[in-house]
Amino acid sequence: MLPKSEHSLTILHAGALRHPLRECARFFGRTHPRVDIRLEAAGSLACARRLLEGRHADIAALADPVLFEKLLVPRVVQRYFVFATDQMVITFDDLSRHSRHINPDNWMDVLLEPEVTFGRSDHSLDPAGYRTLMLWRLAEQHYGRPALFDRLNEKCRPEFIYAKSVDLTPAIREGRLDYGFQYRSVAWQEGLRFLRLPGRINLSNPVYAGHYAQVSVELDSPLTGLRTMLHGAPVEFAAGRTEQARDRGLAEAFLELLISRAGQQILEESGLVPY
Repeated sequence: MLPKSEHSLTILHAGALRHPLRECARFFGRTHPRVDIRLEAAGSLACARRLLEGRHADIAALADPVLFEKLLVPRVVQRYFVFATDQMVITFDDLSRHSRHINPDNWMDVLLEPEVTFGRSDHSLDPAGYRTLMLWRLAEQHYGRPALFDRLNEKCRPEFIYAKSVDLTPAIREGRLDYGFQYRSVAWQEGLRFLRLPGRINLSNPVYAGHYAQVSVELDSPLTGLRTMLHGAPVEFAAGRTEQARDRGLAEAFLELLISRAGQQILEESGLVPY
């Protein structure tokens, strides 16, 4: 007979954090063998909605700290912290059209070729989606390409927009998409090829925070019922214990793992840059 768990810990998290949190849960289980850890993944805005609707979770780990600030504090979470950073990249595989020729200078021309398909996640559900829109606006400025944002946005039709960025991976592997806008860490974890973009547009470098903030995306999300203006900022992942946590000490212990040496090693091995 399997040993009965004495405690449970539910973590509601961004889809992009699935791999590192799974590894953290395995590590945590070595010192807490009688704790049942349950991981529940969704787009970060979808996670926020579930929490606002009363869904139980002991910990929230989201792909943008601004969601804590604007939606969850202080009603659901009192305090949160940033534990890792990342960057936006263009993912693809060996069978993606023109993948041998795509580079940081011509990627927009490749994507706009009639036969090429590319996708992103839904900006009303997932931070990678609104970060992709911000990247396109920054690219329009950086490359001096008027109307580039509109052309990319028009070509990325609804059937190429997915609930969360990790959903782009099987679409690329199955040939439904040639390219996708995802986090570097996801590409790393999934073994996808990826194109690094200039630091002034990939939302990775705090030095360019003021530059990123020049672009914005307005969210009129049915998930939260709120209209919110979000400005460009470096990609960051944040976590916090919820006010409804059943065992606050246990939740805090797991959060401490994220910033410990062991946790930072797991984040690094998952392609993230730990804080």
